[in-house]
Amino acid sequence: YDREGADEIVFYDITASHEQRNTATTLARRAAEEVFIPYTIGGGVRTADDMRAMLRAGADKVSINSAAVGNPDLITEGAERFGSQCVVLSVDVKRRGFSPGWEVYLNGGRVNTGMDAVGWLVEGERRGAGEFVLNSMDADGTESGYDLDLISAVAEKTTLPIVASGGAGGPEHMMSAVNAGAGAVLAASIFHFGEYSIAEVKEHMMQSGIPVRLVEPEREARNGR
Repeated sequence: YDREGADEIVFYDITASHEQRNTATTLARRAAEEVFIPYTIGGGVRTADDMRAMLRAGADKVSINSAAVGNPDLITEGAERFGSQCVVLSVDVKRRGFSPGWEVYLNGGRVNTGMDAVGWLVEGERRGAGEFVLNSMDADGTESGYDLDLISAVAEKTTLPIVASGGAGGPEHMMSAVNAGAGAVLAASIFHFGEYSIAEVKEHMMQSGIPVRLVEPEREARNGR
């Protein structure tokens, strides 16, 4: 993905919190040796010392989710020790069944907290987070598009960059997410299974007037292309 032109990579161990495991620093260290773009790592991070270990191993940012809900002061402590730019607040959300809005889920969607998702992100910004990864569990894996209402609702109430996650099926979905208020878009399946290349997506977005960074010649040369 580095060679193909990704701007950033996100590594998530989605079962780490449920299984009470820390994300291995080995992954962070190996990624730092091989990847020449910024990367975020998350999963099982429970303390500021865990965050420190990930950053020391080479991560540019650390994503926190379940632990932040259980201990919101972790956001503040991380921001004070390492800077807000290193602290990514990730949230897994689902639409409420019989009323408007979205609720926060933990442990890979296994636990419904009942917390209002937008309200939680407002608090996360106040406590010092520097970025949000906003994952719609309703849309995740469907390739039917991001939850644009969710993105818009968060963008209206917060000022931090939003990384939209869950539902990407093609460039049109990514453009819609950016137009709804996302600062960046995250995708997995469409790239993992070769449905689109990163270059194809970026070219499509650029032609539609959305500014993107294309692969620089020196980056291609550095990666042996």
